[in-house]
Amino acid sequence: MKAIIDCNSFYCSCERLFRPELDDKPVVVLSNNDGCIISRSDEAKSLGVPMAGPYFMAKPVIEKYGVTTFSSNYNLYGDLSWRVMETLRILLGKEKVEVYSVDEAFLELEEKGEHDWRQLGLAIRETVELWTGIKVSIGIAPTKVLSKMANHIAKKDKAGTQCVVVLDTSEKITAALQNTPVNEIWGIGAQYAQKLTEMYAVFTAYDLSLKPPQWAQKHLGGVVGIRLIKELRGQEAKQMGQELTVKKMIASTRMFGSPVKKLDDIKEAVATYTSKAAEKLRRQKSAANTISVFVVPKEQNHHTYFRHGPTLSGYTRLAIATSATHELIKPALALVERLYDKTKTYKKAGVMLSGLVPDTSIQANLFETETHNNKRMLMEALDNINFAMRDDMVKFAASGITRNWKMRQELRSPRYSTRWEEIFEVK
Repeated sequence: MKAIIDCNSFYCSCERLFRPELDDKPVVVLSNNDGCIISRSDEAKSLGVPMAGPYFMAKPVIEKYGVTTFSSNYNLYGDLSWRVMETLRILLGKEKVEVYSVDEAFLELEEKGEHDWRQLGLAIRETVELWTGIKVSIGIAPTKVLSKMANHIAKKDKAGTQCVVVLDTSEKITAALQNTPVNEIWGIGAQYAQKLTEMYAVFTAYDLSLKPPQWAQKHLGGVVGIRLIKELRGQEAKQMGQELTVKKMIASTRMFGSPVKKLDDIKEAVATYTSKAAEKLRRQKSAANTISVFVVPKEQNHHTYFRHGPTLSGYTRLAIATSATHELIKPALALVERLYDKTKTYKKAGVMLSGLVPDTSIQANLFETETHNNKRMLMEALDNINFAMRDDMVKFAASGITRNWKMRQELRSPRYSTRWEEIFEVK
């Protein structure tokens, strides 16, 4: 049997953990730069606060009903996510847990012997909540797709299901399929669901499960569609995957706190993003062959309506793969100078490192001094200091000092679990 554990309104749950007076109160969390709503508590949903909608449009409803609002606090969310996943690894074993996203994980449940799957699900849910303080919902079924469906049912009726739903019989599976609209199936997007409904009269998951493999091969994306229909029928087609520990590409991107026109400000931002990406690169013991930079201008239309302009990007192939920050900043800033247009105002920039190789495979340069070839030791010292002291205690001058372009986080809560100076105080 497969299970999926999904944290309920995860970002809101993280905020509530240190603000218990907000339990059963409406809460929302905003995206980078306080732009859009990315997490809502059930109470906020019932008030009509839209998901992914612009904050300024929802502000009248938020202020009218006193909805507590937070800027995103990814240091806190990342740490609490790790605690939830580590709890699952302790309970079930590392090989039985596949981390799917920051707030979701698939579980491989033991098949041998007699099992009360519901009691097992309740026990896992209660343990996670006791050890981490994060409330979760669990769906259990023979396949990943069906477990996602069970989880969706559990989240729809938290009180009635106690946040645990098990589909362990053909009768339960059939009922769930018949009550699940096609647009709620994991892997079916809104546009494709509309196509299935209008062109093929597929309205529910049950309708889709009746389609033959030949139809799926032609109309549902080939092998992917065949696997989906098998999963809906209770036949395992999506295996448990290993957690991706070495990435093939590393990116660091951010919206600016306010529109930027000066070349120097954009250079500072790109240098900072390059430093972040290089740190991630060294953490997985890799080096990059290619660096790409992009900027997004803010276009004006009729003097009142603004929208993002087309993304402007460029890349440079490096002569020798590297993970040294200063060797990556130099070509990144050169790319910024090529992309920059002084007549435009910019909203966003980013850096991507690709062509990744193990840093142990990099050959030293015979024409460089031994000191220069030992830059790996310098970078290791830099990372150790910044990890211990936090907040980029040591940084390259190209990253700037004032950083007026930094994104807005006016409503961010303290980083309770990752900063000594912001640790939660009990009075």
